[in-house]
Amino acid sequence: MKAQKALDRSALQSHPLPPVIDGDKETKGRILVVAGSREVPGAALLAATAAMRAGAGKLRIATVESVAPQLGMAMPEAMVVGFPEDDEGGFAASAVDRIGADAGKADAVIAGPGMSQGSACEQMADALVRTNAHLALDAALLRSLQPSSKREHPSLPVLLPHAGELAALLDCDEREIAGDPIGCGERAAELYGAVVLVKGVTSHVVTPDGDAWTYDGGAPGLGVSGSGDVLAGIVGGLLARGAEPLNALLWSVWLHGEAGARLAKKVGPIGFLAREIADEIPALLPR
Repeated sequence: MKAQKALDRSALQSHPLPPVIDGDKETKGRILVVAGSREVPGAALLAATAAMRAGAGKLRIATVESVAPQLGMAMPEAMVVGFPEDDEGGFAASAVDRIGADAGKADAVIAGPGMSQGSACEQMADALVRTNAHLALDAALLRSLQPSSKREHPSLPVLLPHAGELAALLDCDEREIAGDPIGCGERAAELYGAVVLVKGVTSHVVTPDGDAWTYDGGAPGLGVSGSGDVLAGIVGGLLARGAEPLNALLWSVWLHGEAGARLAKKVGPIGFLAREIADEIPALLPR
């Protein structure tokens, strides 16, 4: 393992984002958000909003059919497509091929926030890693990802696990993650051919080559329902704009944390809502 580095504003200078382009929505990137379920429809809204706040230009949301109309009203900037769902309110297996086809038309895909752990997840994870789009995977799809799903593509997928999801990816106990978060992150990065974020009060970004960055900023209030969905959306928005996966993840962790720090000053150290985090992002983005 190489020496870990602090993830701060100085470190980001070596990992720039694409310049802001003055053009139509196509020039700012097309993003597909695959998210939500009957029980957790709001995750798709949180991720999609954050993606747009990070600068994506054209938004498409794939969600389960029972909540698609409501999401369309809540997010008028999006084209929202409802897909068949299973008995538990998650995506049905019949949705996989169509979502895979939609992913092939996007510049970036966020998949997993708010999805239920159904039989279609493994098929969907496998289909998505075979597309050419930049990819960020979270939540249910992480628990369905297989090491054999590595793809021969220059753009590494971005994985966003918390400790329990990372333990599932590595088939180990959560105590092992707590004891060596960077080492476990490196194992996952190598095993899945991905850039990995190990979430926590202190977060770590790890690459398959053993590079690691540590972020310990933010605010206690970021530990709240929906915060991870917002983070996934920021990653996806930066990927849609053309950022390299590592650069997108480093910036997203910093932006998410600094947005929490700003809210802590405005609202208090705890008590702000995940939906408020995304609104802080545009002012933090480089000009």
